[in-house]
Amino acid sequence: QVQLVESGGGLVQAGGSLRLSCAASGSIASINGMGWYRQAPGKQREFVARIARDGTTYYRDSLKGRFAISRDNAKNTVSLQMNMLRPEDTAVYYCNADTTYGSSSWGQGTQVTVSS
Repeated sequence: QVQLVESGGGLVQAGGSLRLSCAASGSIASINGMGWYRQAPGKQREFVARIARDGTTYYRDSLKGRFAISRDNAKNTVSLQMNMLRPEDTAVYYCNADTTYGSSSWGQGTQVTVSS
């Protein structure tokens, strides 16, 4: 079992920046990829970014250039730097980790609100 706890959400004006962090605990050695998803009101949860254990990164096409994912394997954390935020980035952001066992864990989510 992997437990994930997100932090760093909040309210920011359009054009501003936020940095989300996610701390993992539990079966750390089994973690393969870690990433972020988001869910806006009335919409389905969508992929934001992922980083593999070797540091390979993947992004939602529309977010490339504004969002950056990073990972500290020694601290068991994954972060998401979000720049030039837009009102449409408003959502609950969820941390995700998939394991070598084939399971997937989710954090409780952190709210990001971007005002216009």
